[in-house]
Amino acid sequence: MAASPSNNPQPASAGKSSPRFELVTLGDELLLGLTANSHLTWIGAQLGRRGVQLDRNVTISDDADTIARQFRESWARADVIITTGGLGPTCDDRTREVVAEVLGQELVFDPALMAAIEDRFAKFNRTCTPNNRKQAFRFSRGEVFPNPNGTAPGLWAQQDGKVLVMLPGPPNELQPMFTDQVLPLLARLGLVSETESYVQIRTAGVGESMLETRFQPIFDRFPGLGIAYCAHQWQVDCRVSSPDGQYTRATLQAIADECAALLGDDFVCFGHDSLAKVAADHLRQSGRTLAVAESCTGGLLSNSFTDVCGASKFFMGGIVGYSNDAKMLLLDCPECLLSQHGAVSAECAVAMACGVAEQLSADYGLAITGYAGPTNSGKCCDDNGVGTIYIGLHSPAGDWSKKLSYPGQRPAVKQRAVTAAIDWLRREIVREARRAANPLAN
Repeated sequence: MAASPSNNPQPASAGKSSPRFELVTLGDELLLGLTANSHLTWIGAQLGRRGVQLDRNVTISDDADTIARQFRESWARADVIITTGGLGPTCDDRTREVVAEVLGQELVFDPALMAAIEDRFAKFNRTCTPNNRKQAFRFSRGEVFPNPNGTAPGLWAQQDGKVLVMLPGPPNELQPMFTDQVLPLLARLGLVSETESYVQIRTAGVGESMLETRFQPIFDRFPGLGIAYCAHQWQVDCRVSSPDGQYTRATLQAIADECAALLGDDFVCFGHDSLAKVAADHLRQSGRTLAVAESCTGGLLSNSFTDVCGASKFFMGGIVGYSNDAKMLLLDCPECLLSQHGAVSAECAVAMACGVAEQLSADYGLAITGYAGPTNSGKCCDDNGVGTIYIGLHSPAGDWSKKLSYPGQRPAVKQRAVTAAIDWLRREIVREARRAANPLAN
């Protein structure tokens, strides 16, 4: 059941400078819009980090004829074909059988795979129904990727100088399988880089066009440098690479270091860590703790921090005080303050931040209140329209508020408010560290 075969595999693209990768995502639920095609973005990102760009992604239905037709096209066109979905136990999971027929491969029953499937059902005290047996079949001239997170193993084979990788559909099964087994295999075959092929500069608080304007004088000194910008979640990433290999990894990092120094507090990190992860690292390094209070974001702010591994080391907790009564009861917001200024106000945001820090004994209190839309549900001043957000911050150095205005739909406004709040917290923690290191500069 090992991911690497017993014989000595040769790269499918031996002699080729740029192997063609194609991703085929299967599932009626994708075409019906019931499920987002997250596999494309995730797999594309993982390959991109290893110096490979997908040539094509095709999303198709679970129909057997469609699968056969598309696989023949992909097999004729690409060097590496990756499929997702269709390896499960039900009648609409046909990928394994159809692809085997197209390749002229026999499917053979593997008792070890069946035992692993039965063990997983027993572990969760569930009955292993007969239809699960189909998941224990593999290619006669291929190998499997064991699946510790589900019942459907991944499959792979080399044939006609090409590589086929077949992955289960659930993300919690696909992603660790791809990271832990598929990428190392592709690296051994010389199809992807063993390490990340670029240095990524993650930024916040500066737009894409301005970022390029600030960086360009540095990049102009290095002809042939590969530069790519990507805006996401109101942040911008800049990837620095050497497409023809003329610059070493150390040189790329030195260029990125110069860019980071130029950015100041607009620099978040190198790599792919989230804003919350970076803020959490700063909190842990300074020995500080955090508590959050939120109304219109409904728990998204807390969720961002609990997504960080080891959050209990710095995150004291969060309170969703959605109604005025909840703000008074849980966050000690004075009734007179709410009556005079309203729940969507600078005064309320600061009171929420101070209240949650006091209630949960935290060094920092971070709060969000606002009108996420689509309409204002309560009384508000004329300047507090839909998309108005107030962020409150309680810190060892003082208490502040910030007013922001974001157009857009409710989910986007909520996410943007969370991003802005976390970024403000990150910047304040960094400033506090500088003040502590150099008190005379305050």
